[in-house]
Amino acid sequence: MNTYSNVVSSQAHNSDELTAEHVDLVKKIAHHLVARLPATVDVNDLLQSGMVGLLEAAANFDASRGASFETYAGIRVRGAMLDDIRKHDWTPRSVHHKYRRVTEAMHAVEAETGRAATTEEIAAHLEISVDDYHKILKDSACSRLFSYEETLEEPTLQRKPPSSSTPRPDQQLFQDQFRELLANSIDQLPEREKLVLSLYYEQELNLKEIGVVLDVSESRVCQIHGQAVMRLRAAAKRW
Repeated sequence: MNTYSNVVSSQAHNSDELTAEHVDLVKKIAHHLVARLPATVDVNDLLQSGMVGLLEAAANFDASRGASFETYAGIRVRGAMLDDIRKHDWTPRSVHHKYRRVTEAMHAVEAETGRAATTEEIAAHLEISVDDYHKILKDSACSRLFSYEETLEEPTLQRKPPSSSTPRPDQQLFQDQFRELLANSIDQLPEREKLVLSLYYEQELNLKEIGVVLDVSESRVCQIHGQAVMRLRAAAKRW
């Protein structure tokens, strides 16, 4: 009985140490995510849900599986934050419905023409004005529908903590195919949309800073970003 108690006590101590040592990881992930989300998302909410994810990671971590704790915890912390964001998504159903219609229209036009659909073609297919189409993009982008990382992340990489440091052959094949398809789809985007994605995700500029670079309003950058992600989602449906 004493041996069992000692083991439990040791495990709890190790868990507490891991949690204390990786608080900065939660802060890093929270600030990285909040910079890419609408202003309605409070970084303190992300920190709170991230700490829950860290505590769970510390309690369940098994070093014998080969993955480092930082890698394992990073996935659990980020997943906890995204789950919390989804849970508090108050987007009206009408916005989701319009978003699906735009994605379907984009998919139909591009399947017919074999190239990226223009704003005018998408609006015409929907039988709405270009201004109304831009409003749909803005409403959708501001309601958290356009989480590029969440929508197009590799499920085997992000959804489950790694059980070993080496992916199974089928996982590796999927990951390689996913990267290739995603890279090809991004390469086929109109130049301005590619530039916005590059500035946003690679250079880590915010929408206002990108607007200064492109000499357009922050709202217009939001529309361009939203349309680019819609194209990638439409492409993902074809995969």
